[in-house]
Amino acid sequence: MTARLLIVGPPGSGKGTQSTNIAARFGIPAVSTGDIFRENVKQGTPLGLEAKAFMDKGEYVPDEVTNRMVRDRLNQADAAHGFLLDGYPRTVNQVEVLDALLAEQGHSLDAVIELTADVDEVVARLLARAQEQGRADDTEEVIRHRMNVYAEQTAPLLNLFSERGLLRKVDGLGSIDDVGDRIANALSDLDGSHV
Repeated sequence: MTARLLIVGPPGSGKGTQSTNIAARFGIPAVSTGDIFRENVKQGTPLGLEAKAFMDKGEYVPDEVTNRMVRDRLNQADAAHGFLLDGYPRTVNQVEVLDALLAEQGHSLDAVIELTADVDEVVARLLARAQEQGRADDTEEVIRHRMNVYAEQTAPLLNLFSERGLLRKVDGLGSIDDVGDRIANALSDLDGSHV
């Protein structure tokens, strides 16, 4: 089975958990830009060292570095039949770069899964997680700010994917299994199954 997918959603919407399940179902790698950054830094690759210089200063890694890392990752053998991207693309420029990369390979995106969630529910979930993990810096104010930044940054991308007919909105609240079933239904046309 092949599938080239993106998953987007606000912090705390369960993307990481669901990404693992979706990737297993389609037999494709779940590719998180955070993991790519950490792996490149750990291995001391030239791109990793370049990214680390920005990360150490608390700055965003520039698009050109991020784009090159994602290109390298998607050119690896395990991504030949598809992937599930989490955390990329984050800008319209990155969407254009991803489109061009896929076009070079004779492919395009199959679907974009948007996990939606009530802001107050997600804030409560993240506050509980912060307490469990001892993250004193994850205050309600900080969490709500991150939610606003997410909404501002992703709105243009979601509109773009919606215009292309790729966007599949899925309610991200509920049990892991319930959300997983909703995602499976939203993607059933890609693998011919219905839950």
